[in-house]
Amino acid sequence: MRRSLKMIASALALGMGLTVGLQAQAHEFHIHHDQCGFDTDYDVQVTTAGVAFDRDGGKPSSVFMHDGRLRVDGRDIAVSAADATRLRDYEAQVRALLPEVAGIAREGVDIGFSAMSSVVATFAESPAERSRLVEKMNSRHRQALAQIDQGIGSGVWKRHAMDDMMEDGISDTVSELVSTVAASAVKAALSGDQSKVQALEARADSLDKSIDQEVDARADKLEKRADALCPRLVELDQLQQQFQFRLGDGSRLQLLNHENAHPAKAAPKQPEVASR
Repeated sequence: MRRSLKMIASALALGMGLTVGLQAQAHEFHIHHDQCGFDTDYDVQVTTAGVAFDRDGGKPSSVFMHDGRLRVDGRDIAVSAADATRLRDYEAQVRALLPEVAGIAREGVDIGFSAMSSVVATFAESPAERSRLVEKMNSRHRQALAQIDQGIGSGVWKRHAMDDMMEDGISDTVSELVSTVAASAVKAALSGDQSKVQALEARADSLDKSIDQEVDARADKLEKRADALCPRLVELDQLQQQFQFRLGDGSRLQLLNHENAHPAKAAPKQPEVASR
């Protein structure tokens, strides 16, 4: 019985971990690959009018760029022709990056719900309970995908959106699945019927194999897809390090942060350009 409980716990942890972890990756805009780790303090909104970066704390709090022009905290910043080209490149790359992040978030949600569906199929005690849980999960699944589509999928990325989705739409489904599995395990243990315990262990074995074959393979592919974003984030970081203009306080514009922050390389000195 201890073995079956351990296997169940491992399967549940994997299923829930996929749901939480893969969404968190998109939520934090945080990609890990060897020494590649980036995040941002800003909410991002991409429209035909330009790309806006906003945050509640810190300065600058508002950055807007479009077609080589830059506005910081409501004030236009004069930039050189070379920096205008870099700003256009930065904007274009952000525009291309967000849909890919949205796709990763969608696939992460799909994988997480697939894992939870395997748990339901394995441990639901009756067809009625299985049907009820599947219907609820399908509804939550649709809601989660809709939130992604309405958010980052439409060019609006907010740092806490995934947290809210987890709290409002998914955590209760996970909790119910935990209760379902725990009830099955306790029922088998208390029955004193060795055949029921063995049946539960067999179901746990089946779930373990199912997740290995179906979920792990998809998760590995998604991890590679996320890792492929790393060079693009590195390029964004390099672009922002190459900006020659400075903000009103003399600082460099830093929209993307590296988790192992390193001092920015000193850029060749240029005539100082003040905000106007």
